Amino acid sequence: MGVPQQPPPEPAGLAQASEVQDLPAPERDLVIDLARFFCLALVVVGHTTMVSPVLHPDGTVTTENTLARQDWFEPIIWIFMVMPLFFVAGGITGLQSWRRLRARGGTGLEFAQARLLRLIRPAAALLAVMFAGLWAARLFGVEPQVVELIVTGAGMPLWFLAAYLAAQLNIPLLAALHDRAPWLTMAGLTALVVAVDCFRGSLPPLAYANIVFLWCAVQQLGFILADVPVRVPSASTLVGIVIASNLLLGLVTGLGLYRGNMLVNLNPPNFCLLLLGVAQAAALQLSRPVLTGLAAARWVRVLVGLAGRRAMTVYLWHLPLLAAMAGLLLLTGFPKPAAGTAGWWWSRPLVLFGIVVLLLPVLAVFGRLEERPTASAHSRRRPAAAVVTAVVVVFIPVADAAFNGLTLGLLGGGAACFALAVLLLGRLPVRERAMPARPEGGTGDAPGGAGGPLPPSPLSANVEP
Repeated sequence: MGVPQQPPPEPAGLAQASEVQDLPAPERDLVIDLARFFCLALVVVGHTTMVSPVLHPDGTVTTENTLARQDWFEPIIWIFMVMPLFFVAGGITGLQSWRRLRARGGTGLEFAQARLLRLIRPAAALLAVMFAGLWAARLFGVEPQVVELIVTGAGMPLWFLAAYLAAQLNIPLLAALHDRAPWLTMAGLTALVVAVDCFRGSLPPLAYANIVFLWCAVQQLGFILADVPVRVPSASTLVGIVIASNLLLGLVTGLGLYRGNMLVNLNPPNFCLLLLGVAQAAALQLSRPVLTGLAAARWVRVLVGLAGRRAMTVYLWHLPLLAAMAGLLLLTGFPKPAAGTAGWWWSRPLVLFGIVVLLLPVLAVFGRLEERPTASAHSRRRPAAAVVTAVVVVFIPVADAAFNGLTLGLLGGGAACFALAVLLLGRLPVRERAMPARPEGGTGDAPGGAGGPLPPSPLSANVEP
């Protein structure tokens, strides 16, 4: 019997690339998709009941938050302030993404590059289009106050972009701390949040430090959920966590330590948002069996999938479009019921429908900017200096807008800074390094461990990007 001839070995690069391509794609967590869709829909609907421009007899234009002026609003916002839930979901998906990238040999700089590109490309397009459009409006004689009204509408989504980027860029560091001591890390972030709150009265600018500390702490709740089995802790324990966090929230607001209005507590954020995040994270885990069945329905999957692929574009554009529509209506004779009246409330569904109609062409033109900007297999990783410079360039206009407010000039400067950051970051290199083989008979390392591949997570989150 002749010895069978062995096939010639494949080149190392091709073999590694083939192994990576053969890796099973991570399953999407439909519950997390549904939670994000719910948060996005509630934010869009909520903003249609908040932005209310007022044209005064002297010709001046101001805006008022109609919803916040309602007496019944404060207890309702405890339930519908879903921004913490969005960061909890971002913590789950971000941790999973980082662990998979690291298991393939990726670095923190690659993670930062991917996160920055995914978020700032659609934002750069928004700022550039708004700057060009509003300058054209000024040249055609549109009242400067109407232009500033629309500029203000553009500035509101940017605080979220800054907060989300700050939290996501810290994921490699916070994940390392979480793998070593998850509860100690959570306690340390909570202590930083409380410390900032204690000194914000004497040093008001210090309050903005919680844009990092607070949202990183809420994101850390997502880390904890990502490593907890689906049915752990028990339902009774989760109900107790929801009740206890809300009781503590009622205590600190009832004693006057914090305001009861969660919109006031949102910017700059404070400890109340962390308590809400604890309650919402526990409620998400508690309701997972029910949400799993709902999310599995075909029409829900289609709807959530369509919205999820363009979620950042919807979030960034809906409020500027709402402000633009409101500003243009001020220049016409279209009936404008007084804010808070029955006619005004009945007009809200029409306003929401108008925003959806305006978003459709925007999504068609700019939605693709959210897609992962991959490159050829020969692309090189960007130098560390380029990634760090891009981070600084992005946060300069965002910080300026947070402290001094957004102006038309800053809108143009922000567009230029974001475009420069995109150029600095280039396109994402394709990873060619294969995942290390699992030792025969072994179970692999702990989640995210450096010595082996990522084992199946009890909460298989959506990988971004």
